[in-house]
Amino acid sequence: ATSSALKMAFENEIGAQPPLGFWDPLGLLADADQERFDRLRTVETKHGRISMLAILGHIVTTAGARVPLGPNEVKTGLAVFDTLPTSGLAFTFLTIGAIELGFASCKDDLEAYCSSTYPDIASERRMAIELNNGRAAQMGILALMVHEKLDNN
Repeated sequence: ATSSALKMAFENEIGAQPPLGFWDPLGLLADADQERFDRLRTVETKHGRISMLAILGHIVTTAGARVPLGPNEVKTGLAVFDTLPTSGLAFTFLTIGAIELGFASCKDDLEAYCSSTYPDIASERRMAIELNNGRAAQMGILALMVHEKLDNN
C-alpha cells in the first residue's frame, strides 16, 4: 500500500478536522496500520488529558492555592523542582505511577461503563472536542513552560 492510500485510511478518523484535516507532518503513520494509529491516538488523548490538568494546576498554584499537607514554601511552575523536598517529588511520582497502573488495569471496563451510562458523552462530536481541547492544552502548557524559562521565573 502506498502512503497516500494509508493517509486516506485515516482521513475519516476523529480528530481529522478542518482546516488541517489529517495532518502527520513527521510521517509517524506513513507505514502504520490501524493498530498503530489507535495506539498513537490513545497516547495523544492521554497526553491531552494530562496537559489539561497541568494547565489547571498551573493556574491554581499561580493563584496561591496549595495542598494543605504541611509547609508549602514551594514555588510555582517549573521552579517547584528547585524548592520541592525529595519526599514530595517521590510522592508525586508514586501517585502518578499508581494512577497509571490502576487506569491501565480498568481502562476497558471504565470506557464501557461510561459509554453505556453516559452515551451523549461518548459521542463522536464530544470525543473530537476532547481531542482538540487536549491538543490546545499541550500547546498551552508548553507555552507556559517556555514563558517561565524566558523570564527566568
